[in-house]
Amino acid sequence: MTASTATLFSPFSIGKLRLPNRVVMAPMTRSFATGGVPGDDIAEYYARRAAHDVGLIITEGTLIARPSAGNEPNVPRFHGEDALAGWAKVLAAVKAKGGRIWPQLWHVGALRNPSANWMPPAPLESPSGISRPGRESGVAMTETDVVDCIAAYASAARDAMRLGFDGVELHAAHGYLIDQFFWPGSNLRTDRWGGASIGERTRFATEVVRAVRAATAPDFPVCIRVSQWKQQDFPARIATTPQEMEQWLGPLVAAGVDVIHCSQRRFWEPEFEGSDLNFAGWAKKLTGLPTITVGSVGLSGEFVAGFRGEVSQPASLDELLRRLDRGDFDLVAVGRALITDPAWATKVREGRFDEMMAFERSVLATLR
Repeated sequence: MTASTATLFSPFSIGKLRLPNRVVMAPMTRSFATGGVPGDDIAEYYARRAAHDVGLIITEGTLIARPSAGNEPNVPRFHGEDALAGWAKVLAAVKAKGGRIWPQLWHVGALRNPSANWMPPAPLESPSGISRPGRESGVAMTETDVVDCIAAYASAARDAMRLGFDGVELHAAHGYLIDQFFWPGSNLRTDRWGGASIGERTRFATEVVRAVRAATAPDFPVCIRVSQWKQQDFPARIATTPQEMEQWLGPLVAAGVDVIHCSQRRFWEPEFEGSDLNFAGWAKKLTGLPTITVGSVGLSGEFVAGFRGEVSQPASLDELLRRLDRGDFDLVAVGRALITDPAWATKVREGRFDEMMAFERSVLATLR
């Protein structure tokens, strides 16, 4: 490690929210919320990261109030008195350590989890009743379903603000519901929620953002997480040119998004030919908004292989720090490294790189 970590550990503000540094805990599904209710173990899990120099925690995906929002039983809900009481305890634990925290609001859409051997109490719902071209899954949403779903996102955001969370993130990536509206491979609609262009297919997401914005305060941060790749199709792309990316992200900015979280499998890969800017770099250049980069930060390999069993070794941060210093993006989300080691950020800040830990799939069996 030769590059300086000064910028990584410098403050950053999103409106009135001041973060002590640029390290973000990436949202990662853990499925330890029995019956959808987060317990003391989850509160302690997030509090440990807040105590060790993580500037902002974005929680694992939390389910909005739709019967088929989730595809396994122990993913936490962000609705209902019991689940919200659990999240209040998580919030208190993180705040007690001086942390900042956003819930990620989530609906899986047409993606079922075959390994869970469980189905939600209502059919899976999605734009067109397919998870990818030619793969039927659940039912196509009616106009009423779409409107009610938008309202459920807004209700969850309102509850997050009421409880005292520092903002919210909308999960619009990785082939889940909002992303299924973006992607022509899963959105075949011919009404106002579909269309041939990405500018048209952003309507659902922009209406979600507008509803969330209306349900919360003007200075309450709203982040959206987007990706090109899908679990159903790793090479998939929403935008093949900067112009298409602008058509995709521009309406979200106009609707009221404050931060764009740009998910890549490998943060160092350029997004378009002719430039070494990654996804977050291009998003910032095109929109002017703060962006979060993510994707195999601090570890070898990439997370899909890691979750499948490949051991990931600690890796240099030099390239990441170079791009951060250059101003390509503003915040850095860390995933597997923080699952493995709650003190990862403190070790980076103190230069204790010889203490960095490898990621092995076995760590997913517990909340460290």
